[in-house]
Amino acid sequence: MFKKLVSCFLLLCCSLAVIAAEKRILVYGDSLSAGFGIAVSQSWPALLGQRLQATGSRYTVSNASISGETTAGGRARFAAALDQFQPAVVILALGANDGLRGLPVAAMEDNLGFMVKAAKRRKARVLLVGMRLPPNYGPKYTEDFHAAFRNVAKREKVPLLPFLLEPVALDRDAFQADGLHPTAPAQTKLLDHVWSALQPLLG
Repeated sequence: MFKKLVSCFLLLCCSLAVIAAEKRILVYGDSLSAGFGIAVSQSWPALLGQRLQATGSRYTVSNASISGETTAGGRARFAAALDQFQPAVVILALGANDGLRGLPVAAMEDNLGFMVKAAKRRKARVLLVGMRLPPNYGPKYTEDFHAAFRNVAKREKVPLLPFLLEPVALDRDAFQADGLHPTAPAQTKLLDHVWSALQPLLG
């Protein structure tokens, strides 16, 4: 009985040591990160997890992205996500749906800033991922929208990836029939794009 208790104790200690050694990356975005229209395993966050595992990294990936999410929705559930995942790194990729719906840019900027601050209070490093809008939204709204990401990144002193879809934006074949969501083959390009900005945060 005593030996069995000792064995269980040692196994628990080993398990806790493994958990302590792992560091979590939280991907917090919308349909562009949730794998809309493709298998979740094909999405760029899933591919990120596979790349980290293949390189022997201690980092694991948790994807809390929700299709259709706005920055207001993300803000409302962010504290719970931080409690649940306790990330070392947060990839914050929200805002696209705010822009597509023409929501107030000032509110979007405030929501993004709130989430960045909340992550930093938990000692998490943050990569802010921006988005761009087509010109038909009008020059003022479009420019204010783009500037919001820059403003938050500068104010909170966090790195900014200006445009998630930059590697595929001009390639119509890289998008699904809706013209908004990248195809499965395009996810590798998105991963490489995010990876270039993420690597410095992984030490």
